[in-house]
Amino acid sequence: MQTNLIARARDWTSYLSMDHIRTLKVQKDKSAPIDRSVGPNGGTDRPTEYVKLQSVSLGQSICPNRLIDNVSLEVACVKNYTKRHNLSISISWYLNWFQRGTYLRNGPGLWHIDDNDFRHLFDGYATLVRLHFENGRLTFGHRQVESEAYKAAKKNGRLCYREFSEVPKTDNFLSYVGELASLFSGASLTDNANTGVVVLGDGRVVCLTETVKGSIEVDPETLDTIGKFEYGDGLGGLVHSAHPIVTEREMWTLLPDLVRAGYAVVRMEAGTNERKVVGRVECRGGPAPGWVHSFPVTEHYVVVPEMSLRYCAKNLLKAEPTPLYKFESHPESGSYVHVMCKASGKLVASVKVPNFVTFHFINAYEETDEEGRVTAVIADCCEHNDDTTILDKLRLQNLRSFTGQDVLPEARYGRFRIPFDGSDIGELGAALDPNEHEKGMDMCSANPAYIGKKYRYAYACGAVRPCNFPNTLTKIDLVEKKAKNWYEEGAVPSEPFFVARPGATAEDDGVVISVISDKNGEGYALVLDGSNFEEIARAKFPYGLPYGLHGCWVPKK
Repeated sequence: MQTNLIARARDWTSYLSMDHIRTLKVQKDKSAPIDRSVGPNGGTDRPTEYVKLQSVSLGQSICPNRLIDNVSLEVACVKNYTKRHNLSISISWYLNWFQRGTYLRNGPGLWHIDDNDFRHLFDGYATLVRLHFENGRLTFGHRQVESEAYKAAKKNGRLCYREFSEVPKTDNFLSYVGELASLFSGASLTDNANTGVVVLGDGRVVCLTETVKGSIEVDPETLDTIGKFEYGDGLGGLVHSAHPIVTEREMWTLLPDLVRAGYAVVRMEAGTNERKVVGRVECRGGPAPGWVHSFPVTEHYVVVPEMSLRYCAKNLLKAEPTPLYKFESHPESGSYVHVMCKASGKLVASVKVPNFVTFHFINAYEETDEEGRVTAVIADCCEHNDDTTILDKLRLQNLRSFTGQDVLPEARYGRFRIPFDGSDIGELGAALDPNEHEKGMDMCSANPAYIGKKYRYAYACGAVRPCNFPNTLTKIDLVEKKAKNWYEEGAVPSEPFFVARPGATAEDDGVVISVISDKNGEGYALVLDGSNFEEIARAKFPYGLPYGLHGCWVPKK
């Protein structure tokens, strides 16, 4: 059996004819404004701003929860609108305790411009999704992030900036030379902020990607694009970690130095736009710094990973992508983990570790002896067994052409131990048996209150195999060394995001939010109990949404 998951836009009136509508009662919100210009069917007079869903299935599956042999993923874009679209959904009395606030999710959502189709999942133009919780109700909306790359593509009907795997087509050799010149200055690099979204300590909300210029401020209520987030420090640089560490007081990030292989560790105080260099880490391998998509911190230290999968200027210059895109694998150069003191900027440990490949670090904490002295740092990540093919597996043609074979590369809950005894060698192993999550592991999150501290629980996307993409939600218990999985036939969940119950004292006392695409191309918001990992509620959307990446929680002021 093979199923297709296609995220497509459709008019909400056609949604009424779906078989599963029996679990919902949908009616027009007569107070909604009439939009005569945009919408799934073009310029017809109907309320496209708001659709009220009066009830929702609670704690039960709309589709039977059956194991299947084959699950396929076809990523297709939802028809995107210039205006925001919202619907209001009654969730459950069970969620009346739930604090008022908004879950924002960012990710690529538009993979074609006119007749030009993109190659890779990471090429898509950013789509921001909003789930607002208040008084037991959920309001949903989505909108494109209006980066310069997106606006230029829409205006010109073609790609105008360099995306993850895509390069603008040039008319002649002189145009090509000019484009290369703009590459070195950073002018042709994309600002398509399609990776993550964070809330800074002063409440500003910023969408991010790996280019420094791709930092874009948005309004969390209207989803309007406010404009480019300007760093006022003169540090420059073309790229940074797509996943900074953000708290109420500060933001930490890494700036890879592509000329003198190394990393600047920088801190930005809340309420400012000025990054300050705390220290620098020199790479121990070469010829370039290792790719650093994310990194962890502890209470007193910043952990700087150096993978043998390294940035590659040669590949960056090529008009057609290589299997590793902007990177190149140098296993002979080795992999390393460096630890820097936050207060002094001094390197306190630098160890060689087995080669590894990871997109996402999960958390880190300090290991201490009986007298409270730090003896090591433990750093956890979603580790792909040093398999660099994971990048090419995310080509859209691969995601859209599942044949029933198990092609998702294996992954584990990787755990580094970096000793503070002066040793040059660190450890890398699995924090629990990978079979607990069927050797699928990515898109992890943890209780934000435990970031940098010793923790017990994490939430991730795992696998029910065979598959070509993570297809479960997984709760990891690092004490019991067990995983509990949520799975629904044909469904593809996005990153599970934990939100603590107000006043909670237990680490897992809260809810886990995920946006799900089902096997019919429909979508819904899923809310799981953070403790027992059972379904609390789901809210169906009137049209499908594309797969998304990372999110954040914006408390209501």
